[in-house]
Amino acid sequence: MNIAPLTLLDLNRRIAGALCAAPGLNDIWIVAETSDLRSTGGHCYMELIDKDPATGTPRARARATIWASRFARLNAEFRAATGSPLASDIKVMVRASVTYHPVYGLSLNITDVNPEYTLGDLLRRRREMIARLQAEGILECNRRLEWPAVPWRIAVISAAGAAGYGDFINQLYSNTRRLRFRTRLFEARMQGDDTAPSIIAALERIAADDEEYDCVVIIRGGGATGDLAAFDNYTLAANIALFPLPVMVGIGHERDVTLLDYVANMRVKTPTAAAEWLIGRGTAMLDRLRDIGTGILDAAASHINAAHRRLEYIAGQLPALAQAVTGRAAMRVGPTVDTAIRQSVDNLLRRRADRLEALAAILDTLSPEATLRRGFSITRLDGRAITDAAQATPGATVTTTLASGTITSTVR
Repeated sequence: MNIAPLTLLDLNRRIAGALCAAPGLNDIWIVAETSDLRSTGGHCYMELIDKDPATGTPRARARATIWASRFARLNAEFRAATGSPLASDIKVMVRASVTYHPVYGLSLNITDVNPEYTLGDLLRRRREMIARLQAEGILECNRRLEWPAVPWRIAVISAAGAAGYGDFINQLYSNTRRLRFRTRLFEARMQGDDTAPSIIAALERIAADDEEYDCVVIIRGGGATGDLAAFDNYTLAANIALFPLPVMVGIGHERDVTLLDYVANMRVKTPTAAAEWLIGRGTAMLDRLRDIGTGILDAAASHINAAHRRLEYIAGQLPALAQAVTGRAAMRVGPTVDTAIRQSVDNLLRRRADRLEALAAILDTLSPEATLRRGFSITRLDGRAITDAAQATPGATVTTTLASGTITSTVR
């Protein structure tokens, strides 16, 4: 049997020719997930994967290429529409043709990309996670927590050297009202595959000492939409929804939205805006306290002024009131009081006269004249009464006074 064999090259060329001529293999739109995407020499190489929706396991693979003649334009258009460049692990809709290279085998030559499909897929996945959180009853849990009047003890989750963290700290500590805040950084990865587990670990460290803090602030500066895809994570969102302290999220720019914005207690557009919100809450409390103090001062001043006016009125009326009261009292009790006073004076004078008479009788009884009348006498020497015979020397002249008359004697 005479068989003319083909070389492998000839076989591959036949395959390539057949594929080029086969209907339905050129300029067709394909949906798949990108993997291992890289750019070399201006060309873009990737692998397209079709995964089982139920299990997530690959059920089809194909190599794909975007040549340099188209890649720069397609990538720019994709970035303008989605906010991020073409990257791995995103769902895409691409227009491609099947090619077969004798050496490299089957490949897809991509000539166009539909960014609207990628945007729609991101939104669809986010809606599915929101619906799941809602069904589990935890979507609103953190948003129901009450903020302290002045949240000044702040746990911050951010990358240590990130510009957004620096902006937040500078804004917070340079406030014009000189409000004092206390912050502590819990460092975490804020980009890439480790973002969600890193932030969850930081939340766990804060929860272990949650009485030391008033709130949690998760901040990250702006970036491409693709860089923020890590925040559209169900597990991370569930942890924030169930966290015991109010959580504020300031991620990206004003136009950026992530799943965390739907579960956090407060969403602000930037890290700087997060600091401004905290400052504003403290300022509002200061203003309220100032208004209360002003109200107290005004009320006290009003009461004092009213009291002064009453005192002035009373001071003006007091003399006339005293005279009127005295006059009315005199009219009521005048005759009675006059009679009572006269009787009291008469009684007092009589008692005093009786006492004087009694004292006079006592004095009369005790007087020298009364003693002499009782038979006693007083002997004097040189005008002085003597009580001892030795005081009268012989030849001395003494005078003896009797009740009636005197006797002069010479002492022998």
